Amino acid sequence: MTELPAGVVTFVFTDIESSTRLWEQYPQAMRAALACHDAILRLAIEAHDGVIFGTAGDAFYAAFSSAPAALAAALAAQRALCTQAWDEVGALRVRVALHSGAAELRDGDYFGPPLNRVARLLAAGHGGQTLLSLTTQELVRDHLPPGVALRDLGEHYLKDLTQPEQIFQLIATDLPTDFPPLRIGADRGVDQHAQHPSQQGAEGSFESTDYVWQQAKLPDMPGIDYDVVLEKDRQLNRRRRTRKRNEPEGFF
Repeated sequence: MTELPAGVVTFVFTDIESSTRLWEQYPQAMRAALACHDAILRLAIEAHDGVIFGTAGDAFYAAFSSAPAALAAALAAQRALCTQAWDEVGALRVRVALHSGAAELRDGDYFGPPLNRVARLLAAGHGGQTLLSLTTQELVRDHLPPGVALRDLGEHYLKDLTQPEQIFQLIATDLPTDFPPLRIGADRGVDQHAQHPSQQGAEGSFESTDYVWQQAKLPDMPGIDYDVVLEKDRQLNRRRRTRKRNEPEGFF
């Protein structure tokens, strides 16, 4: 078995949007489509030195010792998925989330708050969308491939996590860039009007109550306790926000 990365790890979680509906409508075609999806994800992850440490249905959980390599894997996977012919299924739209942190490695599995955060970040996205946490953005922003940028989607509370997350979207010239507002629960009193202008309607404005999404239920992950966020994680987020306020504004 390939050795799992230790120390500061960049986690990449993926899953297929609306896979249950697709299985109901196209049970035979989805078998072939899922096999193709799995091959694409495995190739992209392994080609960039990532390690797949878990799967659940159509979801992949991978770990990378390098954040730029994790981003390159996510980009390669989305490009391959976008250009693949899916026959009668129409398209498989895969959401991807990246977050970096020091998780506990024990008995061949990861444990701790970084996994909570990347799982919740994944649930906030849409099929075809790739989201990054602030920690990962800081690690990759100086190593972006040509034609690739990161769009700041603002600070949001993720379900069950006590501290908000500054969320970024991967932007590439050959991938879809426009998506509905993030799937963020409304139970934390988030200021929906603070969202990035790219999330607004065609007229440039919207009623926030029209864009409240119910958080998707994630598959259970071994070792993940969605009710636990350590004080260390809260302190780290406060330092991130302080640094963010002192940095010059990006071009998105």
